[in-house]
Amino acid sequence: MNHPYNSVMPLKHLVSFDKLLRKYEEQLTGDDPFLAATAKRILDAQSQYPELRDGFTDFALLEKYKEVIDRILQDTFTEALSTNEIKVATLPYRDVIIKSTKRFQKIISEAGREYQPEMRSLGEDMDYIMSCVVILNFHYGFEFDFSRPYFYDIPDAQGVMRHYRILYNADFIEIIATEKAKDITQDDVDELLENPYDVALWMEKIPPESFISKGFVIANLFDVTAEQAISDIKSKLISKNNLRPVNFMEELQETFKSFFKLPNIKVGFASYDAKSDRFEEIIGMSFNSFLLHGQDHLSCKTALCMESYDKLINDNAYFIITDIDRFVETNEGVEPYAALKEQQIKSAIFAPIAFEGKLLGVLEVVSERKGVLNGVNAQKLDDVMPFIVSAVVRAKNEENNRIDAIIQNECTSVHSSVYWKFQEEAKRFMGDELEGRPTAFREIIFKDVYPLFGQIDIKDSSKARNLAIQRDLMIQLSEIANVLTLAMEKWHLPIYEELIFRVNNHLESIKEMLYTNSEQAIFDFVHDEITPVFEHLKKSDSTIEKHILAYEAKIDMGTGSYYDHRKNYDESVTLINKKLSAVIDKKQESAQNMYPHYYERFKTDGVEHNMYIGESISEDLEYNQLYLNNLRLWQLQVMCEMENVHYALKPELPVPLDATSLILVYNTSLSIRFRMDEKQFDVDGTYNARYEVIKKRIDKSYIKGTEERLTKKGMLSIVYSQKKDELEYLRYIKFLKSKGYFTNKIEIVELEGLQGVSGLKAIRAEILYKTEKAPDKTYTYNDLINTLKE
Repeated sequence: MNHPYNSVMPLKHLVSFDKLLRKYEEQLTGDDPFLAATAKRILDAQSQYPELRDGFTDFALLEKYKEVIDRILQDTFTEALSTNEIKVATLPYRDVIIKSTKRFQKIISEAGREYQPEMRSLGEDMDYIMSCVVILNFHYGFEFDFSRPYFYDIPDAQGVMRHYRILYNADFIEIIATEKAKDITQDDVDELLENPYDVALWMEKIPPESFISKGFVIANLFDVTAEQAISDIKSKLISKNNLRPVNFMEELQETFKSFFKLPNIKVGFASYDAKSDRFEEIIGMSFNSFLLHGQDHLSCKTALCMESYDKLINDNAYFIITDIDRFVETNEGVEPYAALKEQQIKSAIFAPIAFEGKLLGVLEVVSERKGVLNGVNAQKLDDVMPFIVSAVVRAKNEENNRIDAIIQNECTSVHSSVYWKFQEEAKRFMGDELEGRPTAFREIIFKDVYPLFGQIDIKDSSKARNLAIQRDLMIQLSEIANVLTLAMEKWHLPIYEELIFRVNNHLESIKEMLYTNSEQAIFDFVHDEITPVFEHLKKSDSTIEKHILAYEAKIDMGTGSYYDHRKNYDESVTLINKKLSAVIDKKQESAQNMYPHYYERFKTDGVEHNMYIGESISEDLEYNQLYLNNLRLWQLQVMCEMENVHYALKPELPVPLDATSLILVYNTSLSIRFRMDEKQFDVDGTYNARYEVIKKRIDKSYIKGTEERLTKKGMLSIVYSQKKDELEYLRYIKFLKSKGYFTNKIEIVELEGLQGVSGLKAIRAEILYKTEKAPDKTYTYNDLINTLKE
């Protein structure tokens, strides 16, 4: 704590040896002749210099009276311990050296000529307040815990910063009040304690230089470099705001140098991705990695030899190399030795950072000197690894949160099967952003994937919706006509008769069929001409007002129209969608476990779904045609189960709507691209667009040479173009028929050509509806093969 000697403090320091000399005066009359003789020699040496008792502030006198002071302090600084003890006679909280041991002098000498001993400061305000607390305790008699650790930070001969804690012995100092000192009451103390950082208040109660500190203190220093380094590492790594500053890595390097007491070490870190079994850099943090050697990521089996791979990845144990040159020679340049030698590294410690049994990364400590990092000092890392693990866990969580935020912002929700691809792109995006490069979230493409499409559509949904709207409008118009008739009978105004005529015309126009423009025309008529008249009539007659209020009570606030039959229709559609979506979503959980694939589901007038399966989606699993066959069989079974759920639900619906089912089989692989503007996947390329054309038009197709639609109540339609697809699905149907999913009614039909598409055929298989709940079992392709073998 480096105070200028003229800084404002409550204590004025006088160097004095009076209290120690009084101890020697007591020994003169003691029983021990040896102590008495020593005391006499010391007292005689001082007797000619009264200022050594009276005290002085001119620190130049310390050099003038050096020999006498050394004689006075000879017992306090025993020569036999001078080369071992780190001890200084000084003034409290000052960098004034009255006398010191040879060990202290050596430490200061090795720090270099430029170094001046300087205590670590708490800040001038806090130093003033701490001095006041000492006065409150030793002069006024209060009892406060004022112990605060003080340190010297001194570099050693190698330039490694060492840390020494100071413990004061205050036996030879006394505090004397001056005329500036004030009386302090308990109320004053209470006020000070309530304002522990208000230095102005403390200066008011205990003014500057209102007390004299007369004497000296003995400061004993203890090397706490290791403990301090652990504390620094802990604070640097655990502090939420410390992990990303520009100078963070540089500061951490210095701390590790103190921790290992080695001037030439460096620290690095490589993150570990378990899914791809590779090392990666941590984006946005100033960590270098000596294993990655400048690369963004590297396979662990490329970066490591078998021995180091087993130790770090499999066993989560330290891997130590004491002589890299020797390992390069004996291992013929394999990694990691060759890359480390290229970086002029001679010895290294690699420490796995694991949390809850999962490897998160590797801490790298390296040196340009052979043997200085070894199996002995590697154990020192045990003391700091918990803090490093905590920091890495937090950094990983923060990175994942940032990745999630980027994906959510750029792509909305993303299916779990392809989330890994978006994570990779988000990491690249985040790296560009943090490095100040132009940022753009690139399109995500999956190549060579096989599509599966299915839908359960509400049969004649447009007709059912129009019928509901037609009935509501007819009821509404009839109610309006009744109110206008009452008004006509009461006042006989021609305008009411004309309005009744127009209402009846609208009724007549929708009695047989609701045309496209009829609903809007009626809505405009009611809003523009009927509503104002009704507002007038409500004020004119209480009886008519009651009829109008009864009419208005049936009007939906959102549509401005009657909402009775339409409400029943909407509720029926919502309930169907909810139930059917729940079935396929639940079944999807088990399907993903069979082999990961992309899945999306949409609610329209019914439920449709898209699935894509292929090696590019599964990230690192080997793909086989078997998985496509399995997913097709799964889809067929789930579609039957959804049909059964609808069959059981239909009697409970406000409007008993029918449903039809359709599956599209497409045997050519294609590419899908995530469209950033639409936030969804779509097929990629002109050739692949044929698939989307078929999907959009297939449910409106007709059986060739007839007026019969392909989709039919009670039948599952499977559309395909290749003979092998026909044989494959006939095999699946035969298998599922044995399990109670289909009847014996199966037919194969040709379809009329769609615009730009021809040659399509379809299997129509009649679904066997069950009266009791079917067992919750999903049959796999293996079940099919086993059945065929029987």
